Amino acid sequence: MGFTTLVNEYRGGVLENVHYGAISVVDEKGTILYSAGDPEHMTFLRSAAKPFQAIPVMKRKIDKIYGLTGQETALFAASHRGEAFHIDALESILHKTGIQEEGLHCCATYPLNEDAKAERHRAHESKRRIFHNCSGKHSGLIALSKHMGWDEHSYYDPEHPVQQEIVETLAYMAEVSANSIPLGVDGCGLPIFALPLNKIAYSFLKLACPDLIEDTDTRDAATRIAVLMNEFPDMIADTKFVCSALLKDANLVAKGGAKGVYGIGLRKERIAISLKVSDGSEQVWPCIIASILESIGYSNRETIDRLLALAPNTIVNDGGTEVGERRAVFELKA
Repeated sequence: MGFTTLVNEYRGGVLENVHYGAISVVDEKGTILYSAGDPEHMTFLRSAAKPFQAIPVMKRKIDKIYGLTGQETALFAASHRGEAFHIDALESILHKTGIQEEGLHCCATYPLNEDAKAERHRAHESKRRIFHNCSGKHSGLIALSKHMGWDEHSYYDPEHPVQQEIVETLAYMAEVSANSIPLGVDGCGLPIFALPLNKIAYSFLKLACPDLIEDTDTRDAATRIAVLMNEFPDMIADTKFVCSALLKDANLVAKGGAKGVYGIGLRKERIAISLKVSDGSEQVWPCIIASILESIGYSNRETIDRLLALAPNTIVNDGGTEVGERRAVFELKA
């Protein structure tokens, strides 16, 4: 599979868990600068695709047409975790666009954020579609379909115009042919796409450095969604998650997806990073990303510290006693 050891976890000095994966770091020409494991490992983007899925929505200025705020628009690229301010913004989007919650293809669920979930349980609330972490993306795609006169009910079908435009957008950003992109079905029921890790990184670099995008409309749309992600980072995940922690750094455009995939574009450095944890763990993202940033000499220590505060490399038990450690063990090879 081309994976290498990324993180070892020790308990009482004994190796307990090993997390394998692959990393790719590319420059503005798409050249692989550094890697660990196979830098071209084919990987489903899962929710890391959301900024690219939002580009067709931003191209048509759906936010302007329906009078959405910046916070609301940022949800088009979000994996929100259902905090109260997310739900308030989503209800506002539905009200302004005239979309019915039942029209969202994502299933009804409870929020991913544990505190938010507990709050809904205490209030004896039922599962809702807007509690689903992908509901912002779905709202944007329905609003685009409504504006374009496309069928609003089948927007999740791979043959639907909105899905065809998304695939073409991703192919354009990654500089691959659309028919070379493998398709699957994401957790929320929408089509999802696989790319080699280096192409995922290159796509994120274009989000960070949109001057690399030749098409004016695509460049403007990518610029706007990336800026909103930085302006409203807590809308993209929540107040205690990796994506929001990274996006508080204005130099970064970052988005993770289910099963351990992550993409980061660095504006000043004009490089980008992608990674895949083979066992799908998200808990080791902070350890891996912090180690990568340290390895490339990233200057913003505050960002690295903010990451490690989310998931410290010191492992504690349920009572808060230190019982082990998490250690990044990979080396980036030129």
